[in-house]
Amino acid sequence: MSAAYHPPVKRSVEIAGHKTSISLEPLFWDLLKQAAQAEGVPLNALVARIDVERIAAETPPGLASAIRLWLADRLASDA
Repeated sequence: MSAAYHPPVKRSVEIAGHKTSISLEPLFWDLLKQAAQAEGVPLNALVARIDVERIAAETPPGLASAIRLWLADRLASDA
């Protein structure tokens, strides 16, 4: 499963009208796209929602970490 060890890929997303770059491994980008499709929302909208939850946390992680944690929580909930 060598694809899981691919280095992060930086992509631009737009959150609340502002562009930002996020670096995630391709596996996480794929999972994020799948989650957005499953929820019927654009990728940017899902990232914006995760960002709102992240900012509301007592000790907010970075956005890339928040996305990874959100995806892990989603996968754990589906199991």
